[in-house]
Amino acid sequence: MSTTCVYPLPPEQAFRLARLAGFDGIEVMVTRDEGTQDAASLRELSPKFGLPIVSIHAPVLLLTHFVWGRDPRVKLERSAQLAQDVGASTVVVHPPFRWQAGYADDFLDIVREITASTGIEIAVENMFPWMWAGRSLRAYAPSWDTTIMDSDAVTLDFSHCALSGYDSLEMATALGDRLRHIHLCDGTGSLEEGRVFDEHLLPGRGTEPVAEVLAMLTAAHWTGAIVAEVNTRKAQTDRERLDLLRETLAFARRHTQPQPRRRFARSRRAIAALRTGLTP
Repeated sequence: MSTTCVYPLPPEQAFRLARLAGFDGIEVMVTRDEGTQDAASLRELSPKFGLPIVSIHAPVLLLTHFVWGRDPRVKLERSAQLAQDVGASTVVVHPPFRWQAGYADDFLDIVREITASTGIEIAVENMFPWMWAGRSLRAYAPSWDTTIMDSDAVTLDFSHCALSGYDSLEMATALGDRLRHIHLCDGTGSLEEGRVFDEHLLPGRGTEPVAEVLAMLTAAHWTGAIVAEVNTRKAQTDRERLDLLRETLAFARRHTQPQPRRRFARSRRAIAALRTGLTP
């Protein structure tokens, strides 16, 4: 479970709720909350709640603009260092904004350099185009679309797929063995269809083929991490929030059970791509 599922609750509450819901591990999104930035505090929470920290999400959102300074390369380096310090194997990062000129120009080289120097896999997350006055803007560089980006490891976010109008099964197929990390959620439509917000619905409550992607990955013996990143902010109580988190977890477990006799016509090429490491 990502700590963003219960934002703005502090890290200890995120660990507590993840444990109560039954998750196997946790992803920490670095925010302005100092508890998300401090390795010693996180190392105490992990054994306390019996949850390993599987990944760190770098502070790349506009609301974290001043976390760890303003240099995006430093933010990524410190995220990798934090991952090392807490025993996580992966850092999730968004593509740069176009106005981060120098960083955007060298982004993929920087990602490879940090991966090589730390041993931490940096999985670049798919994003979405921005719309202004009915026109699509190129907000990200080199692109919001990770299928055309020369990145070695990618995070697939279903809500971002929906908002960009990109079928997530097609994206998973195109990524092949570069797909290393999943943000489990859902969405109902694209910016061009009038959607404004990044929904992060519970899986199965939107229109993305989430179940098919999970089944495809299971059939391909995929070994990456599936991290819940759903919006529970409308929950009024812990009980309501836990119900949402347990529903998300139950969906993930149900659709990652091996189904040897089941046929997935749309995903056969994707399974072959993941097994061979080739993009079909």
